[in-house]
Amino acid sequence: MADLTLAQFVDGVRQSCDQSDLVITYDVRLLDNAVAKIRVHLVGDAFIDVYFNPSNGTCSYTLVQDNRRIFGADNAFIGWHTHPFENPDEHHLCGEVSFEEFLSAVEARR
Repeated sequence: MADLTLAQFVDGVRQSCDQSDLVITYDVRLLDNAVAKIRVHLVGDAFIDVYFNPSNGTCSYTLVQDNRRIFGADNAFIGWHTHPFENPDEHHLCGEVSFEEFLSAVEARR
């Protein structure tokens, strides 16, 4: 993921969202053209917050419902890990997760 530019990452998220029946809309915010923050609104009053900083390779995806994280994946501090549906406070080490893979996991559970 570190080899992706900001534009490539955002385009990938947009393509995944446009192909998903679960996604209602999304809002892309570029901060100083260096960081992307994207909120993906889903059917069922839930959303995914997406963060990507290509300069340091930091990336996170957080599925939020009823104002709490119910699933997540990120590469902060300990490398790539998930916060599983069963217990989102846990950290399960994993390989790199693309937004497409994350969204697919969300679709499989909804």
